[in-house]
Amino acid sequence: MNVMSTTETKIDPTARIESGAVIGQGAQIGPYCTIGPNVSIGDNCKLIGHVSVTGHTSIGPRTSIRPFASLGSPPQSYSYRGGPTKLTVGADCDIRESVTMNTGTEDDRALTSVGDKCFLMVGTHIGHDCNVGNNVIFANNTMLGGHVTVGDKVVFGGNVAVRQFVRIGEGAMIVGMSGVRADVIPFGMAQGPLAFLVGLNVVGMRRRGLSKPEIHGVRSAYQDLFFGEGEFRGRIERVAASYPDNALVARIFEFIRAGKRPFTMAINRAEADTDA
Repeated sequence: MNVMSTTETKIDPTARIESGAVIGQGAQIGPYCTIGPNVSIGDNCKLIGHVSVTGHTSIGPRTSIRPFASLGSPPQSYSYRGGPTKLTVGADCDIRESVTMNTGTEDDRALTSVGDKCFLMVGTHIGHDCNVGNNVIFANNTMLGGHVTVGDKVVFGGNVAVRQFVRIGEGAMIVGMSGVRADVIPFGMAQGPLAFLVGLNVVGMRRRGLSKPEIHGVRSAYQDLFFGEGEFRGRIERVAASYPDNALVARIFEFIRAGKRPFTMAINRAEADTDA
């Protein structure tokens, strides 16, 4: 074990830390925690107790991890061949009880990553090779399958399940009890057992400080894109050209174009979002 500072770091005598682990300055390692030899715990992290951190795992500074969380265990994938794949967790995250995160696989990036200031409530699971952005909120028992990509400031309601390889765009909202099997556009709101778009996350857009004109611009583009005339594929370029100076709208079209598969998320024709 390599302790960066013995004067401020607090390690409970019941914790088991293997040789090679790096423990940052001011970290607090509580009772019965286990830390593997290839783990790095950042400055001022708090492992409250009964926390397992293993594998090639790096935890950013000031992150708090509650009891019975398990981080860095091998991926739940038949294709995993035992390689030294990684898990990285950013700074200032709040990881609650019984959260699980797996390392990546050799057939993808060999990395599972979670950004800064994420809030993972009880029972959240981050599968192998997921790439989660910053300021993401996971309500209880949210589950991400392997290879899922999540943008910044996404909010997941409780008991959400996301299928492998799905992308969730920045600022989206996934309503609780939803099963997400297709990509969700930035600022979109998805809902349902087989989730479909029900409109835009207007509340989330307001909370991030977007102005009324900005929100109206995105809503207008949303209407034109999903409710306009002609085939969806043809509308993409036509609608994009109608909003050449709107950066928020541009992000939506960049997201759609970047997909490796056709955009297949079903649309609720009633459009449940409220006016800005």
